[in-house]
Parts: sequence; C-alpha cells; structure tokens
Amino acid sequence: MDSIEGQMMNNTCEFQANLEYFRDFLQKRGSAENTIDSYLTSVRHYHSLYQDVTVEYLQAYKVWLMEHYKPNTVNTRIYGINQYVIALQDAAGKDSESSSISLLSPYKLPAVKHQQKPFLDNIISKRDYERLKRCLKRDGNMFWYFVVRFLCSSGARISELLQIKVEHVRMGYMDLCSKGGKIRRIYFPESLCTEGLQWLESNGVSSGFLFTNRSGQPISPRGISLQLKALARRYGVPENTVYPHSFRHRFAKNFLNRFNDIALLADLMGHESIETTRIYLKRSSDEQRLLIDRVVTW
Repeated sequence: MDSIEGQMMNNTCEFQANLEYFRDFLQKRGSAENTIDSYLTSVRHYHSLYQDVTVEYLQAYKVWLMEHYKPNTVNTRIYGINQYVIALQDAAGKDSESSSISLLSPYKLPAVKHQQKPFLDNIISKRDYERLKRCLKRDGNMFWYFVVRFLCSSGARISELLQIKVEHVRMGYMDLCSKGGKIRRIYFPESLCTEGLQWLESNGVSSGFLFTNRSGQPISPRGISLQLKALARRYGVPENTVYPHSFRHRFAKNFLNRFNDIALLADLMGHESIETTRIYLKRSSDEQRLLIDRVVTW
C-alpha cells in the first residue's frame, strides 16, 4: 500500500513539475496569458484521463474529445496538447533522465477538420455601424462613440484598445510587441486622431489611457462588451452583431472594399498567416442574397 501511495505521490510531483516547465516554456515564447491558461487547462484535462504521454494515449484522447465536444473545442484542446508535447520533448533533451516523454518520438495530433460556412455572418453591417456612430454622437455619448471609432478604424482587438494612450493618438500609431518578439504597429487615421484629441482636450485629458473607468483604471473587456450590447438595444442595431471583435471584422471588410490588398491587411491585423485573413474575402449571407437578387435576372 505504501509503495502505491508513494508512486501516486511521485506521479503528482512529476505532473506539477511538467506543468510549471510548460508555463515557463510558453512565457519564454511570448504566449499571451489567455493562451497559456487555455493550454494549461488542456493539459490538466488530458492528465485527468491519462497518466502518461504516449502516442496511443494521445490518439485515444482525441477520440474522446471528438465524442464529447464540438470541433472548435476539440481543436483548442489539441493545440494545447501539441504544445505540451513540444515542451516535454524540449525538457527531455535537456534532461536525459526525464521519464515522462523520453520514449515519445516527435508527434503532433492532427486538428479536426470541419465544414466552414461559405459566408461570414454576425458582423455589424456598414449601415448599422454608421447608424451607431451617428446616434452616439447625436446623444453626446462621446466616450462610447470613440470606443466604437477606435475599434473600427484601427482593427484593434479589445485587449489592444485598452492599451491606447493619449500619447499614441498624438503620434497616430501604437507599437505592440507580439508573439516571438515581433513589433506590430496599429495605425490611427488622421481624421480620428484630430477629432479624438479635441475630445480629450475638452475633457482636460493630456496623458494616460483613453478608456478608463471612474477610478482611472482601464475599463474591463467585459464592461465594454456589456455596454455595447446595451447600446445596440437602445439604437435598434442587431445585438448579435455588436461586440468588440465585430468592429475588427468590419475594419477588415471595409479595408478590402476600398483597397484590395490582402497581404497588407494581414500585416495590419497582426495575422501570422494570410490564410486567416482570407475569411474576410467571404460575403455575409445577406450580402450573398442581395448579390444574387441583383445579378441573377434570367
């Protein structure tokens, strides 16, 4: 009995050590905290089912996932586990006595393929975006007017929006360090900067973050999401199309309509692969419907 308990304790200690090594591995690679948390969740879930990391167990885990989750969730778990395997192989290369991965040759679980819709939906339309801007400005709700403007005019993610400072608006751009130490520059149009600086000056703001709460701290992503939904209801804009990332999508669609350079758009969006950007070449189902009605007259 003592030997069994001792083995269980050793396995637990080894798992915790691997988990800490994995976290450190991801941090050194510049992974975002949300990504790290997601990958660690995948690893904990895997080890709740399987003690060891072997090809057979990895394949069995994929089958288990496919039986219990939708493809997107399955792939999220697979991405995390694949990175875990890479980290363990890295650890094994540094420590020849490492037992958890030494017998596992380089292996990568393939992602699950699933049918994608041939259209891109749940994105705020150009008309609704203009309506939302107009209503916010008419009602003097300039804080949320500029939240919407900066999201849609720069293609910024919500996490990036919250990092914008007055100093960035003066410069017309903001540089961010992304994965792998790459610098991504987010540009702000001149007309937006001019209008934004006038608003800031009228409120006596000369430095610091743009979008803060009453305590002067950056407003939370959840707070922004909830308020955008409330504004959508107030102004009669479809609620399912009004969320922070929807404005990033609208930026991409508007950009390609005005300047059809997908490689440049991929750089502006911070996409590592141009294939990610190609989704914006798709039309929404409503756009497809209108196009068919206009074109097909035979």
